[in-house]
Amino acid sequence: MITALALLTLPICLLSVLPLWQNPHWLVRSAEFARQQLACLLALSLAAQLMLLSDLATMSAAVLFLLTLGCLAWNLWHLVRFVTLYPCEVEQAADTDSDRNLSIISANVQMENRNADTLLSLVREKAPNLLITLESDQWWQDRLDALETEMPHSVKCPLDNRYGIHLYSRLPLVDPNIEYLVEDDVPSIHTTVVLNSGDEVRLHLLHPAPPSPTENAESKERDAELIVVARALRKDSRPTLVAGDFNDIPWSRTATLFRRISGLVDPRVGRRMLNTFHARIPVFRWPLDHLYHSRHFQLVEITRLPYIGSDHFPLFTRLVLATSAKQQEHNQPTAEEIAEARSITAAGEVTVDSVPDPGR
Repeated sequence: MITALALLTLPICLLSVLPLWQNPHWLVRSAEFARQQLACLLALSLAAQLMLLSDLATMSAAVLFLLTLGCLAWNLWHLVRFVTLYPCEVEQAADTDSDRNLSIISANVQMENRNADTLLSLVREKAPNLLITLESDQWWQDRLDALETEMPHSVKCPLDNRYGIHLYSRLPLVDPNIEYLVEDDVPSIHTTVVLNSGDEVRLHLLHPAPPSPTENAESKERDAELIVVARALRKDSRPTLVAGDFNDIPWSRTATLFRRISGLVDPRVGRRMLNTFHARIPVFRWPLDHLYHSRHFQLVEITRLPYIGSDHFPLFTRLVLATSAKQQEHNQPTAEEIAEARSITAAGEVTVDSVPDPGR
């Protein structure tokens, strides 16, 4: 029985540690996504081994037990930041001054999805300041334009390759840009949003292509887009928000490096994970839709919205720009991390100068 358990458990252990090999191939990078599922499988294996406690007296059984326990702990270490017992990275807002509020719905609509009315109803119910849509083509734009009486400011980039991106806003936008930072068919939006208080917020909306057998064989394009934006924000002291479908999870090496280099914070830390994909397959769900912001903000709420017919759930976030603009110190990236960030952007053949600086 221990032999059978070993044959089932050792591949799971291998997948748990495979991302330590910093190979950009999609097979290696994809292993990072499954830490929740791997942790569950390792916990089941551990329970089965404990039920066979008498067999653990052998050296091979003891080694398997310790290896399983170690890999379970390794996966949980990556996930523990997203449980309520962990300290929150973003303070809960005490003051919800409406003039300094910024509420956002971010939705990967899935291009083939034709259930636009559900999303439009959600937008009218939640009345966000900003609506961000991803995978939105011309068909989606024609339906979303019904919001223009309520959200008169917009940036539109309809594409039929799953990388269309739209921004609709109740608030004025300054110097909006559509850029193709790394790949010629993968756009991003960069603009400044003017709050009702008159304060300005720098906004970057991203949807890099994932490493996969149908997209890019390696993660270098995705990684380069995320890291070049992080580098562009590193010494910027203005209120800033970066959002979108990153096709990455928040515990990956790239996402961790993004946060370290940019200095932005994650409102999910200390609260919950908010798995937004895959909406139709509960056992395979990951937090692919992200929102990071500078430490100027406090959190009013962040929640996953109901199903809209897409393979992603929408994400709703309400922030408030703190009147005191409290700036907590954050750990500075190490020299090795800075060098790694430069190496990643060089591999993607993109420079910091490529990232627009709207409103400057």
